[in-house]
Amino acid sequence: MTTSPLVLRSGGGATHDSVDELVRRLQPELPLNLIYPTRIRKKAKQFLTLFPGTVMYAVKCNPDKAIIQNLVKAGIQTFDVASIEEVRLIRKIAPRARIHFMHTVKSREAIREAYFQHGVRVFVIDSSDELHKIIHETNLAPDLEIYVRLALPKNHSAAYDFSIKFGAPPPEAAGLLIEARLVAARLGVMFHPGSQSIDPSAFRVGVKTAAEVIEMAGVPVEALDVGGGFPVTYPGSEPPPLESYMETIAQAVKEYGLENLDLYCEPGRALVAEAGSLITRVELRKRETLFLNDGTYGGMVEASKWGGLRFPVRLIRAEDHKDDIKEPLESFRFNGPTCDSLDMMEGPFLLPADVREGDWIEVSNMGAYSQSCRSGFNGFGKTKTVLLNSLS
Repeated sequence: MTTSPLVLRSGGGATHDSVDELVRRLQPELPLNLIYPTRIRKKAKQFLTLFPGTVMYAVKCNPDKAIIQNLVKAGIQTFDVASIEEVRLIRKIAPRARIHFMHTVKSREAIREAYFQHGVRVFVIDSSDELHKIIHETNLAPDLEIYVRLALPKNHSAAYDFSIKFGAPPPEAAGLLIEARLVAARLGVMFHPGSQSIDPSAFRVGVKTAAEVIEMAGVPVEALDVGGGFPVTYPGSEPPPLESYMETIAQAVKEYGLENLDLYCEPGRALVAEAGSLITRVELRKRETLFLNDGTYGGMVEASKWGGLRFPVRLIRAEDHKDDIKEPLESFRFNGPTCDSLDMMEGPFLLPADVREGDWIEVSNMGAYSQSCRSGFNGFGKTKTVLLNSLS
């Protein structure tokens, strides 16, 4: 990623008026990432209050330093990482944090460095070969904590289904538990129902599958990780409240006799999506199509045709004429700045009918998978970042 963030700090409340004033003062030529730290801490405390176990943050969702620092400040002390770079990042920002290396395929070099240089003891597998790699590269360490990832049935309520790429089918997973039990100081089972899962019952399916696999294996298991996938409200997608997911998980754990296990969850999107927004500038208008200085190769990957999500938007005039922003709103599509025809976002995005070149658009709920998926394709990708220290 070629972003070169310039972190600024604005005082006062982050109301729409103050954001508009900030944008007009900065006159940003580059896309502008806004981060709302108070929202991060509020959402983290909600998870910590409602979940009956340990809450981890999935670093891949947004590895921004300010995001992680505010999560730690709110009480998040455990992090789900998927690469050695994420391991290094967490060790640098939060040296005392507990790290779970939850990618099912890791290089031998990454395993060695994570264990011997960074104190990582928790690893996930979904194959016997991966278990053997971990055993070999840690020199048959006596303090390994191994999680077996389960393959779940396709979750039609998820925006992104994880049932194909990751996880071992139940009979194979049971065999992996038996094998891992021989070398693991602690043994766990984990699953992931898929990202942006709008049906809480998907977690019940996961817990039920985990209980069946544990019974099939017949070996002691100490922990259960129910993954992430907790959803966020987007236009056209209004999931049940977080409490419904937590109640479903707690009831399923009790129903299937797993209440004696240590519980973990690993939210990403649900922790940080609402804590970020993107300011992008209109460079040209062609009828109902707006050409922006950011797009699907930048911070708006999930608004693409393959991402399939819609995002809340609002207009910020190039000049202080907020009284001009009136109904009616019209539907627009967005095109990003690159020369690739894939850099298009159908929306629809509802904006005032007279939006024009030089105006800015604030795209909300961009705290998840916006900065982390940004590329430098076509020479685009640089951004600036503003931390809004207090907000409404």
